[in-house]
Amino acid sequence: MTTAREIMHFGCECVSENETLDVAAKMMREMDVGALPVCGTDDRLKGIITDRDIVVRCIAAGHDPAKVRTGDLTEGTLVWVNADADVDDALTAMQENQIRRLPVLENHRLVGMISEADLAAHLPDEKLAMTIGQIYAQE
Repeated sequence: MTTAREIMHFGCECVSENETLDVAAKMMREMDVGALPVCGTDDRLKGIITDRDIVVRCIAAGHDPAKVRTGDLTEGTLVWVNADADVDDALTAMQENQIRRLPVLENHRLVGMISEADLAAHLPDEKLAMTIGQIYAQE
């Protein structure tokens, strides 16, 4: 059995739920990523914020990213997988929720993320195509 831990990438850095979106955007630029996990003061995962969230839900809506906090944009049900979960469980979570990035937790703490790049590096082409197709499928 291949686990989520085996395909995830380590070294995820959280942005605080109290940090402003301009700081989150700078972090994304410096790390060359399109999404950041948002963690609370208790160091627990609260959500994920994407570069698209910042543009569409803040800037395009007429808000100032220097005044809006990352926690203000984390809403909805947080989807994650346990580090020891079978990779098929992780794929199912990504497909059913149509998400491109999946946080991986161990003992209620963020230990990594599974992204499309991780899937491409670890899945056979046929399984990758099916998974990506389901993630992007229009309902």
